[in-house]
Amino acid sequence: MTSSPSPPGYLAPVSHHPSGVVPRTPPRGPQALLHCCHPEPALAVTVFVTALAVAAGHGPAGAAAVGAAVLAGQLSVGWCNDAADARRDTACGRTDKPVAEGRLSVRAVAVAAWTALVLCVPLSVLSGPGAAAAHLTGVAAGWAYNLRLKHTLLSPLPYAVGFASLPVFVTLGLPRPAWPAWWAVAAGALLGVGAHLVNVLPDIEDDLATGVRGLPQSLGRTACRWLAPLVMLAAVGVVVAGPPGPAGAGGLCLAVVAGAVAAVAATGTARAAGRGDRWPFRAAMAVAGLAVGRLVWAGAGLV
Repeated sequence: MTSSPSPPGYLAPVSHHPSGVVPRTPPRGPQALLHCCHPEPALAVTVFVTALAVAAGHGPAGAAAVGAAVLAGQLSVGWCNDAADARRDTACGRTDKPVAEGRLSVRAVAVAAWTALVLCVPLSVLSGPGAAAAHLTGVAAGWAYNLRLKHTLLSPLPYAVGFASLPVFVTLGLPRPAWPAWWAVAAGALLGVGAHLVNVLPDIEDDLATGVRGLPQSLGRTACRWLAPLVMLAAVGVVVAGPPGPAGAGGLCLAVVAGAVAAVAATGTARAAGRGDRWPFRAAMAVAGLAVGRLVWAGAGLV
């Protein structure tokens, strides 16, 4: 009797198995828990906001406090998402989800989510009460999305609130607290909505099969495929045109590059057939990175 080949991504050490190799057990424990927190977007958002804090005028200690609070908030939302979606992910046979594969218990991920959320509160308060209120509002929006709003037509709202709260968190935490410029908040909200649309695209069929009827699922794949890059381009347009003074050659180049990346994102989602495909989200984060780069360039003009 012949043995089936090892699945992609598995190692094949020498052993006494009849075929000569055995697949290594997928990672469990801390490594699997790290995978559950959605590390790519969590790290990207943390780096973006920390850089924004430095550019806006935070010192090393203040920027570190901002980064730590944002990281804790992102971890809590990511773990909350996997704990809340465990039953759906299992039903859909998600091989990229440790909980769905039985490598982690739902309880372990839920405990991690609540622990990160509890830590997020004092870390946010380090930037001041107003800044903490803004940041924790954004984190609460992420939890509301995971636990309820992702199933409704209001599903883009938590993303808009969460992303818009980040520049508010940064500027209200300055030595001289101030509200950010309108265009920074508007760009954050638009980037959040665009990220939501692109993030959902690869999983629309699975979502519909398990009863998730958010706005992207209701609009359908084709509409979202074109709406997402338009929303992201609108965010870049706000960042380029919003600050006082002419946009300059740098702003125009940024808009062109962002447009190209957004177009690739739109066409890429059409060929993204695999479940859990993260490539469209990475393209969205690239556009977000360009927008944040412009915000960082604005520096003190953010206030």
